[in-house]
Amino acid sequence: MALIDLLTKKQIKVLHSYLNDDWKYLILNGAVRAGKTVIDNYLFLLELKRIQNLAKIEKEPHPQYILAGYSSNSIYTNIISSLENQFGIVMKTDRHGHYHLFGVDIVPAYTGSVRGIGAIRGMTSYGAYVNEASLSTREVFKEIMERCSKGSARIICDTNPDIPTHWLKKDYIDNHDPKARIKSFSFTIDDNTFLDPEYVEALKAATPRGMFYDRSILGQWVTGEGIVYQDFNKDTMVVPDDEIPDGLDYYCGVDWGFEHPNPIILLGDDKDGNTYILKDFTKQHKFINYWIKIAQNLQEEFGRNLIFYADSARPDNVTEFQSHGINCINANKNVLPGIEYVAMKMRSGKFKIAQSCADGIMDEIYQYAWDEATGMPLKENETRHNDRLDAIRYAIYSKNKKGGFVPWN
Repeated sequence: MALIDLLTKKQIKVLHSYLNDDWKYLILNGAVRAGKTVIDNYLFLLELKRIQNLAKIEKEPHPQYILAGYSSNSIYTNIISSLENQFGIVMKTDRHGHYHLFGVDIVPAYTGSVRGIGAIRGMTSYGAYVNEASLSTREVFKEIMERCSKGSARIICDTNPDIPTHWLKKDYIDNHDPKARIKSFSFTIDDNTFLDPEYVEALKAATPRGMFYDRSILGQWVTGEGIVYQDFNKDTMVVPDDEIPDGLDYYCGVDWGFEHPNPIILLGDDKDGNTYILKDFTKQHKFINYWIKIAQNLQEEFGRNLIFYADSARPDNVTEFQSHGINCINANKNVLPGIEYVAMKMRSGKFKIAQSCADGIMDEIYQYAWDEATGMPLKENETRHNDRLDAIRYAIYSKNKKGGFVPWN
């Protein structure tokens, strides 16, 4: 079987560079589903074999290697589980939480916070594989570099794009100094020729316009321009109340406030994946007892098991809700993944607002704009609020993406 039957042309180009070029850092960046992690997982195995041979030459009985990712879950999902699926290699942790393969001690490091690198402090590593590198803090990435102090140590990375001023892009991907020995490859989704064309076509059609499309499909390091929800269309997404079906799967989003408005938003999903914004309870300067009464009234109308996905910034309010028999849980507040999920609903025509509660929500949608400096939505001020949109995002994303962080890969 020819190599072209197993790898895409871009993956073969990466493999050729791995085998023949002089490099210290090999960074694959670009679109989702483009094949970056697949080839990096293969290079990870080649690196372990290389280190096994080096350790024998150097008479090193315990060679160590860093396997880094945002969290233990992302390392398992993107790498460990994928290795089993791709190559039938089953890797289990020992009592220290380390993996072992080809005689190499593989030490996990978690890049989402400085605390996640405790396991590698003081170690001398033969190399590192950093998954989702742009999600790493700069301090953690620097620590991983410093641990890879063996003369032959090399670092492999893969990442999805972020803002163009991100430290990974400025300091590494755009660093063309030959002494730095950095090789980087950029992927678009079309580089993965093994994907079903219908899947690619549907993904392109569903991905929101602007920043999300440029990053996820084209693999570009860009920031947003203009309003966040570019695909919102009031002519098709605001519907008369009497056209909203009964028997939806009801739930709520809550963004606590006092000086800022405090919304409780009632939503409902139908069996076709359409999400309806049904009721908007937004007020300022109301204490918790007022909101408890609102929630209890909603429970009486829509059932005692009605879930309230709430802002975790006010655990006292969450506890008060729970103590009054209200099914209130902390929302998944990841900003960009949450916004993207809501935007994909809009792009695919599955986001609807009841006409009776549309005015306040539309006011926020039309003012919800990107901050060019940070790549995040502009912060609230005295004249612009996004409390309703936060509550809507909490509810929609938490209901559909339970269990924490969902990376772009």
